[in-house]
Amino acid sequence: MWAIQYNFCCWKSKFGAVETVDLEMKGYFWGKELERRIYVFEMQTNHRRPNLKRTFKTLLLLCLIKTSLIYLLTGNNIKLPKMLSKDLMYSGYLDGSKQIHKPPLYSVDPRKYLIQHHIAFPRNHHFILDDTDVCRSNTPFLVLVVSVATGNRKARDAIRKTWGTETLVQGELIQTVFLLGLPSGENITEQQEHVSMENLQYHDLIQSDFTDSYNNLTIKTMVIMDWLATRCSKVSYAMKIDSDVFINVENLVSLLKSPGIPKELYLTGSLMWDRPVVRDQSSPWYVPMEMYPDPHYPTYTLGMGYLFSIDLTSRFVEVSKSIEPFNIEDAYIGMCMKKLGLSPTQPPHPDQFRAYLGKYNRCTFSKIITYILGSPQQLVTFWTDLKKPGPPC
Repeated sequence: MWAIQYNFCCWKSKFGAVETVDLEMKGYFWGKELERRIYVFEMQTNHRRPNLKRTFKTLLLLCLIKTSLIYLLTGNNIKLPKMLSKDLMYSGYLDGSKQIHKPPLYSVDPRKYLIQHHIAFPRNHHFILDDTDVCRSNTPFLVLVVSVATGNRKARDAIRKTWGTETLVQGELIQTVFLLGLPSGENITEQQEHVSMENLQYHDLIQSDFTDSYNNLTIKTMVIMDWLATRCSKVSYAMKIDSDVFINVENLVSLLKSPGIPKELYLTGSLMWDRPVVRDQSSPWYVPMEMYPDPHYPTYTLGMGYLFSIDLTSRFVEVSKSIEPFNIEDAYIGMCMKKLGLSPTQPPHPDQFRAYLGKYNRCTFSKIITYILGSPQQLVTFWTDLKKPGPPC
């Protein structure tokens, strides 16, 4: 609790002199002590019954002062009316995180954190780096946006050497960009200089002003949606991809060009149905009741990589204004779909969106669309083998 000394000056109406009353205010109870002392003070100095009308006004004023000071002293952590509480309660969350992506990427112990929230609406943030030619000099059929940790240069370079090099597939233009936030931890200035130099070389980085951390993945995804909605509104499709994922772009384009694939209101990937919310505080996927009270998530697509028609991006941005955020980004997109009255679509061949396959097999890799890898070097190794001459099966 706080212990703060205040000097309260009271005028003696009878003698015109000023007497100072020193009050020691501790925590939430200082107001009552203040009221009692003023009442006793008036009784002692006036030597008559107090003026009830004046006393009532004084107490009313003190109540207002007390409420304001409690709000300040408690770090704004008091119950507010519903219409006011959302912005205030959620404004301090994930941007303050000091976690930086270090192997294993985005690891976090939720027990170390107080229950807090963040604002997912992406236009609370601003772009720092955004000079890529993607969607400016041409209109691609498909934009691949990689959600990558700021310091994970190795993952970006591995993608640039492998599936990120595929820019023309089945006659369709494909372009790849990387979305990252602000560095954190030690040597922040040096980290940012490295990012800026990297972008001068490749011009494929998009950076926004949120702290890049595991707990900020929902903000990161919504910033991706905002960038696509405002920069790439004329493309046909886009895909959000994690940086540790292998993508078979050839199979991806084949899926999109299959008969019956919608051109609007389309979201597909590895579908998750009726998944329970994790309440185990030792889990990295722990979500407290205060963030998400329902026991199950709506149907959503697994965050490793999901594909969507471009028209959904602006809808996601708009609907995020009315959805209280939580830190599981793929389930949050599922909530956006539910709020829009939509559902993700099962892909024509669900087994193409795979998380893990076990041992590498060239024939199997030639048939899938997604697969989570263990390291950037593994991506280079598998890709090189897959692309060597000769039939894969």
